[in-house]
Amino acid sequence: RFAVSVGYWKDPYIQYFVRQAKERKAPEISRGKLACYYARVHGVSYLIEAFLKKTECNCQIVNLGAGMDTLFWRLKDENLLPKKYFEVDFPMIVARKIHNIKSKPPLSKPIMESHSGESLLIDSHSLDSSRYSIVGADLRFSSDLEEKLKKHNLDIHLPTLLVAECVLVYMTPQQSANLLKWAASTFPVAMFINYEQVNMSDRFGQIMIENLQRRQCNLAGVEVCRSLDSQRERLLLNGWETARAIDMMKVYSFLPQADVKRIEGLEFLDEKELFEQLMQHYCICWASKDSSNL
Repeated sequence: RFAVSVGYWKDPYIQYFVRQAKERKAPEISRGKLACYYARVHGVSYLIEAFLKKTECNCQIVNLGAGMDTLFWRLKDENLLPKKYFEVDFPMIVARKIHNIKSKPPLSKPIMESHSGESLLIDSHSLDSSRYSIVGADLRFSSDLEEKLKKHNLDIHLPTLLVAECVLVYMTPQQSANLLKWAASTFPVAMFINYEQVNMSDRFGQIMIENLQRRQCNLAGVEVCRSLDSQRERLLLNGWETARAIDMMKVYSFLPQADVKRIEGLEFLDEKELFEQLMQHYCICWASKDSSNL
């Protein structure tokens, strides 16, 4: 929300989910963290749009641990909606999101506009329209997850894009392996995008882990975040045919340089080294399974 308010990228919908913090963020959060968010948003969006264009939007997206994400609305604005867009999160998070959607016309109107067919289903822990569904489920239990998604018309024969941003790291390696295995074995044509920590066994990574532990935030799956190789291996060992992983510094170097210059001019960054270290400790990985050679 703060990054959008100072102009890092445009998102007219986040204001309906997250209140603007009153206090100004500390400079090191400001520039380093915000540029990292900027690279994440653009890097993940680039892969999502590539998938949508390859499939000509004849596909579905499953956003795992979606929280207050606004991607559905942004894709609708860009005329890039898939056949169906699913979001999954804990029932408590889902209830909050549904409350916001019901009470804010700029959120509910696009759902109604894209809806066709029978009446829209909405209760406290799920929402189901013809193009958008929110499902309350625990990602650690894939059979329950699949059952709930199928109730909301998940089509396993459609090309499917699964997105997880800072989600797998909160599960044990076994739990995230089960989820990846389920996704790889369920959809004949699929892509998985994972954004999370990497290079966590060095000193900088250890400090990140300690800082999070001090805030009672335990990264249960951090051992898989040792390196880009360990991130790739996890995907390949759990049924995916191809897998790639790059750190966020690399992603940042791939972004349109005119826009990078623009965001670098928004706020002064004197801690360039800290910023680079932070970017080297996050990565985007993507894997695919492609029986129809898309």
